[in-house]
Amino acid sequence: MRWDNLTAGSGDSGDTRDSGSAGGTQRGRAEAALFGAEAVVTRTFDTPEFRGITFHEVRARSIINRVPGASRMPFEWTVNPYRGCSHACVYCFARKTHSYLDLDTGLGFDSQIVVKVNAPELLRRQLASPRWHGEHIAMGTNVDCYQRAEGRYRLMPGIVAALRDRANPFSILTKGTLILRDLDLLTQAAEVTDVGVSVSVGFTDAELWRTVEPGTPSPERRLDVVRALGERGIGCAVLMAPVIPFLSDGPDQLRATVRAIAASGAASVTPLTLHLRPGAREWFMAWLGRRHPHLTPRYERLYADGAYAPTWYQRRITRQVHDLAREYGIGPARPGEARRLRPPEPPAPGPDGAATTGPTQLTLL
Repeated sequence: MRWDNLTAGSGDSGDTRDSGSAGGTQRGRAEAALFGAEAVVTRTFDTPEFRGITFHEVRARSIINRVPGASRMPFEWTVNPYRGCSHACVYCFARKTHSYLDLDTGLGFDSQIVVKVNAPELLRRQLASPRWHGEHIAMGTNVDCYQRAEGRYRLMPGIVAALRDRANPFSILTKGTLILRDLDLLTQAAEVTDVGVSVSVGFTDAELWRTVEPGTPSPERRLDVVRALGERGIGCAVLMAPVIPFLSDGPDQLRATVRAIAASGAASVTPLTLHLRPGAREWFMAWLGRRHPHLTPRYERLYADGAYAPTWYQRRITRQVHDLAREYGIGPARPGEARRLRPPEPPAPGPDGAATTGPTQLTLL
């Protein structure tokens, strides 16, 4: 991503200011140091859903990003139309990325959103390049591409359409219900390429949700997304993430969550325990100290060796969730699970009246 020149669009009701104006000089210098001296347009909108949020509109130079080789992610390429996320999840591992822009990784991450306004057309151009070989692209793996900003900027319809038109395989992970707006596009894409959709629901405890994921739709609404996708023939997996030690990992809590996931018709459920990378760790531990100070020593012991909970703890949670999933008739995600062969169409008769055969189309569950 690069900061680049961008002028305000006509008819915009938001307040607009250049990144080098009063109050933005220090940030503007950091942006210039990282991305050049070009201007960034910033906007605020005086509407309830965006109050307190500042949007930094940039024109990216590149939109398909290679995942670092040392990453644990099971994919190599991503597209991220946004930086920062108004979901405001206190545990979000992506918080550290805001520091690269000299933006705050705490409240700044939740309220200073970078918008790559040219993402759809840039993606279309990069997909058409002879240097691109049609590899799988993952979205929503850094910050949510269906966060509230997407309701304003509408970048995802153009992104999904570009992938559909090139028959490029892709996947989306989201906590947002706005994905249902693009259901027709996703259905069309699934007719021509491999499409995977996963919804993140780590727990169903309403009180916990309000405190750790304050900007997200409720777990119940997210499971409604799973249900709606299934009704359209798009098998949707659930990433049960994060399972939060000592707050959402009790046997009754795990059972209630897996039971609700199963009732939504999810194609699979895969648990992922909380991990606390630098940036997220400091923000989460400060929240923990305010809300659950008695747990602070336990977390310091559990995460003493780094960002991840001990292997024994991860295995215990995985085993419990998988046992519950089998009990409720669902299971962990497996390669190719979201695909099936469409029932073959009757063969067309040949010139002599004999049946001929043709290719079988792959589609989603």
